[in-house]
Amino acid sequence: MTTEAQIHADIEAVRERIPETQDLYREVCTILFFRYGITPTANKLYQYVRKGSMSAPAEALAKFWEDLREKSRVRIEHPDLPEAVKTAAGDLVASLWTQAQAAAQESLTAFRAEAQAAVLEAKTAKATAETDRDAALVQLNQAQQTIQAATDRALQMERELAIEQAGKESLTTQLAAALRQHATLENALAEARRDFADELEKLRQALQKSEERHEAGEKRALIEIDRERMAAAKVQKELAQLRESQLEAARQHRSEVDRLQKDLAVARQNSGVAEGTLHEMRAIYQQQTEQLQSLRAALSEGETQRTVLERDLVASQEKVAVLERELQQRGSEPKIEAETVKPRRKSRKAVAD
Repeated sequence: MTTEAQIHADIEAVRERIPETQDLYREVCTILFFRYGITPTANKLYQYVRKGSMSAPAEALAKFWEDLREKSRVRIEHPDLPEAVKTAAGDLVASLWTQAQAAAQESLTAFRAEAQAAVLEAKTAKATAETDRDAALVQLNQAQQTIQAATDRALQMERELAIEQAGKESLTTQLAAALRQHATLENALAEARRDFADELEKLRQALQKSEERHEAGEKRALIEIDRERMAAAKVQKELAQLRESQLEAARQHRSEVDRLQKDLAVARQNSGVAEGTLHEMRAIYQQQTEQLQSLRAALSEGETQRTVLERDLVASQEKVAVLERELQQRGSEPKIEAETVKPRRKSRKAVAD
């Protein structure tokens, strides 16, 4: 085991036997000084024991040196000791005391230097925090401006959307009118088809009757061929005229059907154009809806950024307040003895380690 490990082992063994803080610190002083030849300091004591307040090791160390001086004084003034031993013991104790005072003074000087450095560092941190606060305020103002711009843009988009919706409603009305017109044309075409079918049926019936009359005439002509030749020719002429009139009527019906089909095609084309316009307006409406959602997302992101900046600003202000309180507390602390200041300095190093 190394010396440091042995020291920790001995201190742990003593810790189990001695529960009192002051007695434990004095026992550790004895172990360090007499067993390992290490001059005990308040910082070392607190580093090894880590019990009680920061003044506890200083008080225990002062008591240890006082006891050591008293015991040394008793041994020196003992009448049985030779004068040379008394002188050597006195010199040894004086040398130890001088060394302890010098070590305490060095520790006090180092602590003061580090305290000044800590104050300077705190001032620097305060200036940095103020700079961060100003930057955060600038970012907050920029975020507010961005949010205002986004809000204005959102209002503009909502107005444009209302206009587009009005246009969409107008197109919807036009489409409904076109559909009604289309339905009217379909009904007219159906009516024309029915009329054409009725007229065609009438023509068929007339033709059938004519054929029947023709057959009857032929029968009569066979019986009275000579007498009814002229009558037969007249009947054939009438039949030809009837067929011609029937063909003319069929041509007129076909023309009417063609005209109605053209009107239906035009109506269908107009309906297709209206549907295309409606699809286009739906696409524009969808695009504008997506743009509005993007603007709303940007607005939400700006709100989140502003919240984060405000939270960082509050944290910076709290940090500055804590640093100011620490500075005030350090400035209001009374001067203490060298042996008491020394353990505070060493304790900070131990915590840093």
